Amino acid sequence: MRINNSKVKNTIISVYFILIVLAIVSATLFKSFSDVTKNRTLTYILIVFGFAILFFIVHFVSKYFEYDSDGLKVVVINRGLLLTDKFNYREHKAEFDKEQLYGYKFSNYFVYKTLKLYLKDSKGKKKTVKFNATLVSRKKRRYIRQSLSKIVKNNKKEA
Repeated sequence: MRINNSKVKNTIISVYFILIVLAIVSATLFKSFSDVTKNRTLTYILIVFGFAILFFIVHFVSKYFEYDSDGLKVVVINRGLLLTDKFNYREHKAEFDKEQLYGYKFSNYFVYKTLKLYLKDSKGKKKTVKFNATLVSRKKRRYIRQSLSKIVKNNKKEA
């Protein structure tokens, strides 16, 4: 089963565009923010700091997710949505045999969703691998959950 969230890239680009437009609008309406404080420098710092926080939250949350369980191996990939063609600086990849998986867990935080995979190597050493699954739709997460449950069930049956 192959699942990815490639269609969400346009949405994230739109969110970045809206953030940039809001920053420009707030810079032009800078005088209207003088009601917050009388100090213009403090008002400017608050506006810049607010937009920087919003930008980094969107940057932290927005990741491409791909899950592929066709064949003998399972491949899970996370990478950044923007600038991935030239710079692949945010890629996180796990490729493992299906027999190595002994558990998984989806965690749902306020704005952030993760997929934890619990793997066991040939020597019996256990390892946890975590992926950002925030922008994966609920329906696709359900398909991933079904696929992983089937793999874990088969592994328990064989053990």
